[in-house]
Amino acid sequence: MAPIASDLPEEKRKQLFALLGNVELTLLYKASVHGYNASAFHQRCDNQGPTLLVAYNSLGSIFGGYTSVDYAQSGQQITDNEAFLFSFRDGTPVRIQVNSNNARLDDTGGPNFDRLYFCYNNQPVVHYMSLKWAVPINTEQLYGNNTELTECEVYKVNQSLQVSFLEKPWRNILWTAKQREELMELIRNHKPIMASVSRVRILMIGPIGAGKSSFFNSINSIFMGHVTNKAMSGSAGSSVTTKFRTYPVKDGRERKPLPFVLCDTMGLEEQSGAGLDIEDISSIVQGHIPDRYKFNPKAPFQPDKASKPASLQEKIHCAVYVIDATKISLMSDKLEEKLSSVRSQLNSMEIPQMVVMTKVDETCPHVQNDLENIYASSYIKMKVQEVSSRLGVPVSCVLPVKNYSQELELELKCDILLLSAIKQMLRSADDYLDDVVDSI
Repeated sequence: MAPIASDLPEEKRKQLFALLGNVELTLLYKASVHGYNASAFHQRCDNQGPTLLVAYNSLGSIFGGYTSVDYAQSGQQITDNEAFLFSFRDGTPVRIQVNSNNARLDDTGGPNFDRLYFCYNNQPVVHYMSLKWAVPINTEQLYGNNTELTECEVYKVNQSLQVSFLEKPWRNILWTAKQREELMELIRNHKPIMASVSRVRILMIGPIGAGKSSFFNSINSIFMGHVTNKAMSGSAGSSVTTKFRTYPVKDGRERKPLPFVLCDTMGLEEQSGAGLDIEDISSIVQGHIPDRYKFNPKAPFQPDKASKPASLQEKIHCAVYVIDATKISLMSDKLEEKLSSVRSQLNSMEIPQMVVMTKVDETCPHVQNDLENIYASSYIKMKVQEVSSRLGVPVSCVLPVKNYSQELELELKCDILLLSAIKQMLRSADDYLDDVVDSI
């Protein structure tokens, strides 16, 4: 029997990979062939792992949803933090957030996402069940309010191992013990360009769970000579960091403070009134917020007008966005808008900005096998370009790293990536201080 043809154009398929990552799509179900009834859908799609639904209507709209949880007719409300809806707007796929705690109802009916039902009542229609107490879905943006389906397809989503290697690495780096020592020595001996600043202050900003606290722990581990967990870190649904913390890093040999301080913040969240308030970032940069200040997502910090202005030593000299490489393509519109607002605010204050892209080993299997493959992986390069485009930061300012998470001992290649990132941050901070000197 010949394979069933997909209606999804190749160009659209490639664009969806921007939302899904490095995957392969296998067609499981096609309503025009197998029928619009729920039993036909479940016969072909149950227990298949992550799936992508793609629907088409008579307006020519292409839209649908992704779930990482099996269809199993369990009768339960499914919690799925990775679930989302999507639609093509102006030819580009746009991710639309769903309620992750009630991502879909796993019943005997047709596929559904957050009260949006496909093949409703075994018919070629899509039906949205609106509730007064729930955040509504914009059905006009999703499918033009045209409920008549011309097709509905469901694809099995497999992580692809087909990652190509570039003939020449796109960044040159030495993976030797000597290189690690040279980087450590360069950082130990670094002197900020202004005598009034003894230690560069680097602000870390990013979504919850991206690895801000883990980045400090990893840098601290290298200079302590063993894996440490001084800063509280984890993968909770809300920010593990609730206070503003300034972490000086000390050299394990003599416990001598190194010439930089990593400043950790509460995680950014897409909802208003949750996570780090953007107004607090301005106060941090200006040196108004003290160490161990507890953030209040509903009320930004109010500086004491009677207090004296902060010195240059107390201000931020470089800002770093910490972004999870596995979630770049799944970043919601609201979170991207929030990051854009942060960037605009930092631009207005002329603060240099960089990106630390974490969890690169979880993104590409070849990098997971050997971290040395990182700058030969076309997929990692694509991810760097994607985060550069989304955050408006030059590609040269995007630094892929692997934090220490489950390791018990230090690893040479992991150290070299982390130390290289710190080196670039110190250079960026020097550029900022050089501008301050010029303005004076």
